[in-house]
Amino acid sequence: SCYFLSPLCSTSGFVLSGNDTMITLDRVSKRYQTRDKQWFTAVEPTSLDIGQGEIFGLMGYSGAGKSTLLRLINLLERPDSGRVLVGGEDLTAMTPAQLRRTRQNIGMVFQQFNLLSNRTVSGNVAFPLEIARWPSEKTAVRVKECLEIVGLSDRAHHYPAQLSGGQKQRVGIARALAPNPKVILADEPTSALDPATTRSVLECLEDINRRFHVTIVIVTHEMSVIRRLCRRTALLHQGRLLEVADVRDRQILARTDIGRELITEEL
Repeated sequence: SCYFLSPLCSTSGFVLSGNDTMITLDRVSKRYQTRDKQWFTAVEPTSLDIGQGEIFGLMGYSGAGKSTLLRLINLLERPDSGRVLVGGEDLTAMTPAQLRRTRQNIGMVFQQFNLLSNRTVSGNVAFPLEIARWPSEKTAVRVKECLEIVGLSDRAHHYPAQLSGGQKQRVGIARALAPNPKVILADEPTSALDPATTRSVLECLEDINRRFHVTIVIVTHEMSVIRRLCRRTALLHQGRLLEVADVRDRQILARTDIGRELITEEL
């Protein structure tokens, strides 16, 4: 598990004021051309608002468009239509240089960790700060802080091959947190982990959200993750947003037939 100076606290009671929107997707869509030159629509035109400090879920069957929608938020995938606003700034209207600077406010946690095998734990966490040209002394202080946050201070000089899966994912979380982002995007961060390790990773994300008010968007097919972390979750099906369902007392309240089907089945 993670080690913190303060006790864990559920985010379920967190209340946003009406206008505190961190992420706006305004009719974004994305399609790809297949090998046989056919067009496949991964995300149909979708509009969505995610609140500042919220932990928001993206759920659906495999191929529903969850990961594509997540990657539209930081323009790792550029939408074919629509706008993406983060912190009130229109990412889709930015120059490449402006977008690089803005992405420093958006951390990313990956399913397969994406750690650099030839760098130590500290080196991996420092990497985004080096890209952002932080001074070396300031970088060293921030790396130490982030490793303390995720409970890995004693692994600072280890290499990824020396870590368990849960430890690797917590390094990924520390790396995402290092530049003091406003937003963390997490793409299936627990799907490669066993249940006990999953709980420790979810505790990390939950505590980071509570302590630093970071907005977290999480793609998952695991109902337990949504129930544990989220206030709301988007239910997606075949590239289409079915609805945004509320999560109350760890129960997901869906209105559509397919939405209810999604939450009663193991995805």
